Amino acid sequence: MMDKLRALEIFLATCDGGSFAEAAKTCNTDPSTVSKAITRLEAQLELTLFQRSTRKLRTTSAGKRYANTVRKMLQDLSVCEEELKQRNDSPSGILSISAAVCYGHLYLRPLLMAFCQRYPDITLDFQVSDFHVDIIDADIDIALRTGYIKDSRLIARRLSPMDFLICASTQYIKKQGIPRCANDFHQHNWIGFRIKETQQLQPIFLPNEEGEYVPYELKRSHITDDGEAMAHMCADGFGFAQLPHFLAKKGLDSGELVSLYPHFRPPTPDNGVFAIYAKRDYLPEKVRVFIEFIQSSLKDMDETTNHTWAENWQPLVNFTTASYQ
Repeated sequence: MMDKLRALEIFLATCDGGSFAEAAKTCNTDPSTVSKAITRLEAQLELTLFQRSTRKLRTTSAGKRYANTVRKMLQDLSVCEEELKQRNDSPSGILSISAAVCYGHLYLRPLLMAFCQRYPDITLDFQVSDFHVDIIDADIDIALRTGYIKDSRLIARRLSPMDFLICASTQYIKKQGIPRCANDFHQHNWIGFRIKETQQLQPIFLPNEEGEYVPYELKRSHITDDGEAMAHMCADGFGFAQLPHFLAKKGLDSGELVSLYPHFRPPTPDNGVFAIYAKRDYLPEKVRVFIEFIQSSLKDMDETTNHTWAENWQPLVNFTTASYQ
């Protein structure tokens, strides 16, 4: 295809210059290369584009008609390329975003108005879903997901870790008391979370006597497959819940929820909140500014690639002072 475009450029230069020598100067090549390119083009078209003589090169009627079409085509191609380049180099156009439901509602949606005010030429296509979406097939510019998606076609940039906090409502704690060790939870209600895609219950991690978090088998008194519902049920006094930091933040800030122990961070490399987008040589400007905006907004909330506000949250029970049975 590139050879054909080059041949068409040489063809127009020959038409405009009136000779192979002038075309060679315009195209920064030599007359023999021009002659060969025109000969190949004529062979492909099975048309005579130029009448050749020792003194003069004359464009045939077929050549003139072909030149008009080629000139318009190359002009349209140039305009299209320039428009696409400008669009790629400036934050504009439709930005298609896919976000996990809870993170999308609680963390991302409140930031979108400020983003659009900063970049008024960007139009949002905001989608929320907890189900796996092939962002390339779905033509999605960027997805915000908890957990790393291992796909060689994609780039995953971690926005923050995903820290978990064991939470309960203040009224539940006043009524039922504070569990001092993992075994105490057998006498308490626990809200479980069912993962929609797998239908498996999310594992529960509780601290042992050394304050190390380990997986713990515990009966769930209530179960939900919606993260926000789990946080609300916890605030309503249904029992304890192990909440991701972005689900716990609103309740902890308002005082509806309390956190029992210091945060738990899974040690796996796929732990965290990730911005995921297609691997490409040139990242569209609209995607780049969105990522920078989200990172800056999270920093204002005391969250970075390797840190969340949950690390500094003061729990009811510290491992260093807790009395274990």
